[in-house]
Formats: sequence, structure tokens, C-alpha cells
Amino acid sequence: MDEEDTRDFNERCAQCSEVNWGLTDGGRFYCRSCHNVTERTREVVNTDFITNSRVQTISKSLRKQEKNDGGCEWYICEGFQLVLKKQAEALEALGVCPQMKDEILCNFWRCYLQKSKQAYCKRPAGETVKALSVCESSTDVDSDPERPSLLHLLSLSESEGDLQTDCSFASSVTKVSESTSVYSGSVDGSLYLMKNQKEKLRMTMPMTLSFCYMALLWLREPITLSELLRFVVEGHIPYLNVFQHFPEKMNLCGLDLRIFCVESWPVYEEVFNKMHELAAFLDLPRFPDITDSCFLHPDMLCMKYLMEANLPDELHNWTCRVVKKIGIGEVDFLTLMPGNKSTRKVKYDVLAAAIIVVVLKLLFLLDDHYEWLLSEFAEERNKNNTEGGPYFEFKKWYEVVKQSLDVEQKKLDEERAKYLWRCEKPLFYSVKNKPKVLKRRQMVVNLQNQFGKLSGSVRRAEKPNPSSFQLNWSEENTDGSCFHGHSLKGVLQEKCGLLTAMNPDYWLCTVKLCNEKLCGHLAHYREVEFPQSYHFVLGLFAFLLRIQPSYIHDEVTDTGKGNYQGNC
Repeated sequence: MDEEDTRDFNERCAQCSEVNWGLTDGGRFYCRSCHNVTERTREVVNTDFITNSRVQTISKSLRKQEKNDGGCEWYICEGFQLVLKKQAEALEALGVCPQMKDEILCNFWRCYLQKSKQAYCKRPAGETVKALSVCESSTDVDSDPERPSLLHLLSLSESEGDLQTDCSFASSVTKVSESTSVYSGSVDGSLYLMKNQKEKLRMTMPMTLSFCYMALLWLREPITLSELLRFVVEGHIPYLNVFQHFPEKMNLCGLDLRIFCVESWPVYEEVFNKMHELAAFLDLPRFPDITDSCFLHPDMLCMKYLMEANLPDELHNWTCRVVKKIGIGEVDFLTLMPGNKSTRKVKYDVLAAAIIVVVLKLLFLLDDHYEWLLSEFAEERNKNNTEGGPYFEFKKWYEVVKQSLDVEQKKLDEERAKYLWRCEKPLFYSVKNKPKVLKRRQMVVNLQNQFGKLSGSVRRAEKPNPSSFQLNWSEENTDGSCFHGHSLKGVLQEKCGLLTAMNPDYWLCTVKLCNEKLCGHLAHYREVEFPQSYHFVLGLFAFLLRIQPSYIHDEVTDTGKGNYQGNC
């Protein structure tokens, strides 16, 4: 049948120069050699496809769409591809290797499209969805509601069959005809949330960051997941309202807004877990080794966080000793092996922060008593100290860092409270209401400009350049606020030629063990059950990583108990 329909179409394929054409379910010509789909269509009118339903040709439907709103047909996966492109370009502008966008991330995305059967396969799922969308538009073209009924969509039962079979195709068309209240600007938007995704990873906005982090990890770039998410929140990487960068012809409305419109900050745990699910779903091989010369190695990250936390440089020797003692610096432990359930999923930044907390507990105990005694001892020694650097005083460090931390935390809270979630590009749920929404939006902008001129309001300051450090401490300050060069002699003693901690005790974080098997946590973190100094240290690193203190507490619990290879 395809040979007769394509007999008169003798143009060469623009991608592979072959003349080997076939027809998709929507009536468009595609190359059998490279699966390139052209814009050329064949006019076919078929009213016997499904009983009691009116089906129009895809080309006729497209012409009507262009006539009504000037838009073009597009798929959800194309929208996510644009998001990934913008994010990769932003990371490249931050100094990431150009290889990430053109080779690594591109190949990961192609592999995902092929595994999820959205492209690079014999019959992409999008072609079936396209035919369904034609049925939908033909049954209720002129009755667009102002807002889609999301509850009605969620109540629809998921299809259990293969969409490529005639039986499931007919049943899906029936479901579409029953859901006339669902509207979207994309071809497959109205069906995207209805798909049975038990065997596939359905693409979401947080997963775009999982793709980026997976590519960064493959290249061993010096950007941790916490830094990536912080750059997103600060606006250096497109994520919130990223659909504003979509081309004008890609009409975004209805259920498309539910897919691409984000009204919450990305969550560390969600992005991290989805990255590992993606790596397993794509059947990726073992990632490049994380050696001791890589930025993601605990020894490297500990050095960075010690500087940012304004702690003495000598603590780095102790963090290296802990890393070596319990075996968490080994290549096999740190390197990601997708699909291997026996290996631990390493959160490199959280692990490094937990190691520093463990070292502070080893030296200062952090029980709201012993660390203050050591501070008094160091203060007395500093009064009579005339040689070498000053002794480290935990109490003074606490006061200096707490003051700076409170200021930065207040600034962060104010920025988040003032953040405008509404984007500059107007959103609408129906093409019919587009002119009304655009006119209303323009009136609002004009009024804001006029009132701004009358009140003499100051324009927003430009975003500061991104930095890996949020707290900066200079040793050149004469006020003694920098503790990098301070000595730990006041808390150490020499035994058998080795420096050891004067503190002989170490308390575990497992005050109350969790008895729930499916919880996944060894013990829960409740502030009232732990010393305030310990809580302050957790809060400091939680601010630097922009995560909950409980995440670091879980890692400290595992590290302190020596649950890794080689117990303490």
C-alpha cells in the first residue's frame, strides 16, 4: 500500500539523500532509511477508520490550526529537548566543557528517546499519538473550554495495552472522545499524562536537571548536585518559567502548562534519585573513575567546604585520615555503576560535609559541654602565646560564623519570599481566549511602567555572577574573623609519635533507631534530641548545600558507625 501511495514522490531525503519513502499513520512522508519525517503530506480522507467517529487528514487539521492561531504542531519531547538545550548552553557559559552539550547530553537524550520509543525506532509512539490528536481535534474543534478539567483527566483509567495495536488504538480514541474537556497546545499533551508509564520513565522538569547532572558526572566536572540546584534557584540555569524561551509558533496552553510550568524549587533527593533511575533505564556502562585527583573525591570536596565553613586548614589532615580509614575514597566506592544494586549511591557533596562533621565530633565531641571547655583552654593559651599561629577557639568561631550565617540566611529567605512565580510571558488555557489574555497582560505591563515612573521605583539590580563559594573569609582581615590558619594544638596530644585527639569519646547519632523497614533511614533527626552545637554545625552545612539538615545527619550516622568498607 505504501508503494502505491509514495510512487509519485521522488524527492531525495534531505538527511541521507535516499529515495525510499513510506507513509506515517498521519499521512506524512518519512524516509525508510533514516526515519526522517518531512513536512510533505498526502491528502487522504478516511471515514471508515472507526465507527461513529469523524476523522480528518493530518494536513487538513494542521492548516486549520495554522489558520486559527498561527502555531505549528509540536510534541512534548520536543519541548523538553529545548529545555535541555537551554540548560546545556547555560552550563557551557558557566565554564563547563562544550563536549557536554554536543556529545554527552545529546547522546543521553537520543538514547532516552529510543528506549522510551518516542524516536529513533521503527514506529515512534508520537505517530500514534498524532493520529489520536487528529481524532480529538476533529470531534470537538470549535468548543475549547477556558480551563481544562484536571480532575476529569486524572479519573481516566490508564491503557494497559500496546498503543500500536488496532484494538488499543480504538480504545484510546474512545477515551479521547470522552475527555473533550482536556486541551493542550502540543500534539500529545492531552495524552501525555494518561500514558501507562510503569515500564518507562516519563519525562518531567526535574528530570531535565537529572540529565544535566548525569552528563556533568560523566565528564567529572567540578560541579556538585547542590551547586547545580543553587545555580538553578539563582537563575543562572533556565528551569523556572523556561518555556518563555520556546519559539512563538509553539503554542503552550492547557495541560502543557502542567508539564512545563514549575512552581516549586527543585528538590535534591528527587533529582538525585531520578538520575540513578535514568542511568539504569538507559543501560549506561560504568561511569569514568572518580580518582583522588577528581574534584568530586572526598579529599577535594572536604578542602573546599573547610574553607567555606571558616574552619582550620589542619582539619583537612583529619578528614583525609577518616576517608582512608573507612575506605570511602576508593575508586570502586565512588564511581557510579548504573543498575548495580549492591553499590551505594554516593552523594559526593553530602558525604564530604558529613566527614567534616564526624571529624568535629572526634575532636570537639559537640555535646554542648566539652567544646566550650576546650575553648576556654585555648583562650587562656592564646593570651600567653607569642609564637606561631593562634589556637583554634570553637566558641569564637561559633560566634563569628553564626553572625554571618544569620545575615545570609535572612537574605536568602527574603529573596525567596519576594520571588515572582508568574512569568513575563502570558499563559492561557484556550486559543479562543488568547487575544483577551494578551490584551489584559499588555494593560498590566503599561500600568506597572506608568506607576513605576511616578513613584520613582528603582529597577532590579542585575544578578551577581555565580560563585562556588557562598561565604568568603579572607586571611587578610585584621579583626580575627578568619580561622583558616589557626592551630589545633589545644585539642591534640602526642602518643607514640602521632597526634591524637584529647577527647577519648564519640557519641553515635542513633539516639532512636527507626523500626520501619520501608523507611530507608537508620534514625530520624529531631533537633530537640541532639546538642545545639551539633545542630548548628549541621545547619551550617545544610545552608551551604541548600538541603535539609536531616540529609547530612543520615550521612553522619552511616559514617560514624563505619558502615562503609573498612570499619573505623
